[in-house]
Amino acid sequence: MPWAVLVLLAAFGVPALGSRYYTFLANDVVVWALFATSLNLLVGYSGLVSFGHAAYFGVGAYTTGILMKKLGVGFLLAFPAAGLAAGLFALVFGFFCVRLTRIYFAMLTLAFAQIVWAICFKWNEVTGGEQGMPEIPYPGFDWVERVAAVVPWVGGYRTSDYFYFTCLVLVGACLWLLRRIVASPFGRMLTTIRENAERAEFIGVNVRRYELAAFVLAGAFAGLAGGLFGIFNRGVFPDFAYWTKSSEVLIMTLLGGMGTFWGPAVGALVLIWLNQQIVSYTQYWPLILGTILVLLLFVFPGGIVGALAGFGRRLGRWSARHA
Repeated sequence: MPWAVLVLLAAFGVPALGSRYYTFLANDVVVWALFATSLNLLVGYSGLVSFGHAAYFGVGAYTTGILMKKLGVGFLLAFPAAGLAAGLFALVFGFFCVRLTRIYFAMLTLAFAQIVWAICFKWNEVTGGEQGMPEIPYPGFDWVERVAAVVPWVGGYRTSDYFYFTCLVLVGACLWLLRRIVASPFGRMLTTIRENAERAEFIGVNVRRYELAAFVLAGAFAGLAGGLFGIFNRGVFPDFAYWTKSSEVLIMTLLGGMGTFWGPAVGALVLIWLNQQIVSYTQYWPLILGTILVLLLFVFPGGIVGALAGFGRRLGRWSARHA
């Protein structure tokens, strides 16, 4: 969509504002947008509510951290490895989860996520235990100096800025892939299963196979987001896989509008911005967040994007009647 390209181009201009705070905030939004969009593939398109999506986020983060810090593997290999490792975990866990439905599915995803968190918390030799794995290195940007010698405006940025640009490109590519997936026959079949799984089975669709494929894809993209998040935070810690991370990303999806492709990204932007603004004034952020969610779910059950889309449709009908 043209406006999505415009947003991406505008995001590239954030470091030019000169404030490291704005670049840090934008990087946080970008990574969480990918994480939330990956969950939306399950919640919004497949109708599978997962309470343990942070497990794959954590697996991706630890995979990148171990490869880059302990084994000296380059970012070009460590980043896709994060998605691959998370996808493999999702394949194993999903094999059991998709056999159950509704609340049993949700609770089993939470149980598997807690197992991953316990391993990260206790396996000191590999994960660093409760102390985590600090000082994850940034990717090497030596090539930028060579490019800057030919294209002057490329140089002059901080290493963190170059990593932010890298995140923008990679997350943009991942969102493009996810967009293609949900618009494909596979994505339309997921929507059909969400609306009426029994009818889909009746016409010969292997519902469990489609749900498992969606589970694996969602886990893989969550792992890619986790890999970027570990480098962005310059460290990987057990709370990346804790259930609270799953709740945060689920809130983002609901806030923005599950079932709409750009809703989770908007939810990530709004939630992170509200958190930064409100915490600076009061310590009652959880109370305010809860109030916002209650009002949103009762007044705008489709989330922010769903509400805006509905307003746009009503405005279009009003314009057509008065044309």
